[in-house]
Amino acid sequence: MKKMHAINFYAPRCIKYETVNICDPKDDEVQIKIDTALTCGTDVKTYDRGHPVLIKKVPSIFGHEFAGTIEMVGKNVKNFKVGDRVVAANSAPCGECFFCKKGEFNLCEHLNLLNGAYAEYINIPKLIVKKNMYLIPDSVPFENAAFAEPLANVVHGIEKTQIKQGDTVGVIGLGPIGLMFVKLAKLKGAKVIAAGRNPLKLKLAKDFGDADEIIDLTKYKNPKKIFLSITPQNKGLDVAFECVGLPQVWEQMFDLVRRGGIVHLFGGCKSGTKFSIETSRLHYDSIKVLSIFHHTPQYFKMALDLIINKQIDVNKLITKTFSLAETERALIMHKESKIIKAAIKM
Repeated sequence: MKKMHAINFYAPRCIKYETVNICDPKDDEVQIKIDTALTCGTDVKTYDRGHPVLIKKVPSIFGHEFAGTIEMVGKNVKNFKVGDRVVAANSAPCGECFFCKKGEFNLCEHLNLLNGAYAEYINIPKLIVKKNMYLIPDSVPFENAAFAEPLANVVHGIEKTQIKQGDTVGVIGLGPIGLMFVKLAKLKGAKVIAAGRNPLKLKLAKDFGDADEIIDLTKYKNPKKIFLSITPQNKGLDVAFECVGLPQVWEQMFDLVRRGGIVHLFGGCKSGTKFSIETSRLHYDSIKVLSIFHHTPQYFKMALDLIINKQIDVNKLITKTFSLAETERALIMHKESKIIKAAIKM
């Protein structure tokens, strides 16, 4: 059996760089030799406290944003061959369950999330090979292609929000997801106000996201006042995106939108937490509330096309490169907001 280096999760804040076995791909599967994996907020949370879905047993290899070259092909695989440069999503819908039949593929009852990108090789399951794996042109670096997964979530969120040309959009929380929301809202023709606290992220909101207005939240005790002051007639935002994932921030979002506006609660809060809002704002002010989870093959492909066509320069969000053996250091720096995203090069 072939050996490889990988990062194994044993317990919260206990991961190890080890030599492990890698099996050959089964029928309908492919094996990818990973070139680059990226750090992600979900991986940071997994490192910090474990994960009820991604870590099913210990030890377990984790990480889920990656791209590389096909090393082996199982029987019956027709559209890919050894040597192909590819990027694979971390899931694919079954197409047969209650939600899939309604076209809500991100809610698939059999969505089996792929984990294991912090390693030299990864085997891609049949459904992902069939529905959610794509060739990468030679002109696209692996680290850029690996952004297709997180960007796909943002594309899904943007498309479901239906931003109109000329809308005033606010993005609160400027991690990688928030920064991509800033950029995509600009591509939709919106005036975008980006708000955060970290100097590096505030700078990228302009340099990467092309934000029209930048708000440093460390300077304002009452963000509502400054937000409203830079919206048309001080009425409030047409759309507000929450990209922090804290209940108290969820609550604050409803103060920032105009009557008839949209609050998109994208940042996932810790399971079991709750928030409250004044019901009259929802009912009498006709505020719409959205909350979108995950992506689908449609949005993954749309995200990859944005990268291939250079409509979004995701490389600006990679602020440091690490070796596989340095993955723990990369995750800690990501957690401490010293970097935006790290590229783990094999």
